[in-house]
Amino acid sequence: MKALVLDNYMELNYRDVPDPQLEVDEVLIRVKACGICGSDVHGMDGSSGRRIPPLVMGHEAAGVISAIGAAVTGWEVGDRVTFDSTIYPLDDWYTRKGHYNLSDNRKVLGVSTGHYRKEGAFAEFVAVPAHILYRIPDNVTFEQAAMTEPVAVALHAVNISGIRPGESAVVIGTGTIGLFVVKLLQIAGAFPIIAVERDEEKLKLAKSFGATDLLLSSDSLVTGTIEALTNNRKADVAFEAVGIQETVNLCIKSLRKGGRAILIGNLMPEVTIPLQQVVTSELSLLGSCAINGEYETVLELMRSGKIEVDGMISAVAPLSEGAEWFRRLYNKESGLRKVILVP
Repeated sequence: MKALVLDNYMELNYRDVPDPQLEVDEVLIRVKACGICGSDVHGMDGSSGRRIPPLVMGHEAAGVISAIGAAVTGWEVGDRVTFDSTIYPLDDWYTRKGHYNLSDNRKVLGVSTGHYRKEGAFAEFVAVPAHILYRIPDNVTFEQAAMTEPVAVALHAVNISGIRPGESAVVIGTGTIGLFVVKLLQIAGAFPIIAVERDEEKLKLAKSFGATDLLLSSDSLVTGTIEALTNNRKADVAFEAVGIQETVNLCIKSLRKGGRAILIGNLMPEVTIPLQQVVTSELSLLGSCAINGEYETVLELMRSGKIEVDGMISAVAPLSEGAEWFRRLYNKESGLRKVILVP
């Protein structure tokens, strides 16, 4: 089959690779659409340490079942499906406790860390365990279904936050995940929803997703403005969707006493925090890792029209042109958001 292969850092080639070998509990999927995630772009240059070449990346995907393993039931060839980006064991302690995203032996599709390698969906075919599959509603396209994964990541963060109607929220970083956090907060009844971003164009987009107020992170008065917008208390909940020193600290400084910081971004492996403020204000710092069962809800939100993803898709392009689209994303081309590759 053909695949887009990261043969070396900064070197992507569209070439022949062996077809996936199907295990008894897996299905073979003919990929119809696969989105380029920001983590794939960072993986391309080796900065994340989670895309060791050679590797077929890609985990935001949808397609059609073309073959079924001997032990698989409940699925048929021809079914339209998407699938979780996390491949988790069913017999793991964390899975049994309802936290499969934390399972000790979890793998992420299209990732190679040195401890494991799992080829991804920038290919004509991909094999995945049947227990991570989800049916695509009839009125949802493959390209839309490929967006389920980033929306589910955002929903997991919102679920972890325990946000309640009328609570105030700050969202720092309005890339793909941050924008969907904004939209889901609107659905949840949060108010106000304050978006903070360094890029003015991204910030403007947050308004259409439901942000009530837009602030540039470069503004020296940003925390004072957040305080003024929240009855002089600051926010009940703040979401950090970048993962660097400056934005993590801004997230913490945006909170009222007893507030909750939800940390989604993880570009930097380590940051320092204002410890005394966390302690004396009794803040909660909560990490949000991947997805834990949110796919079905997201697909229903798409089916019902409550979540609309088409506006985030900048281009749908052939997989054979993938290297060029990666280059454009890596260079942060203005106005370019989600790119969907089609084998």
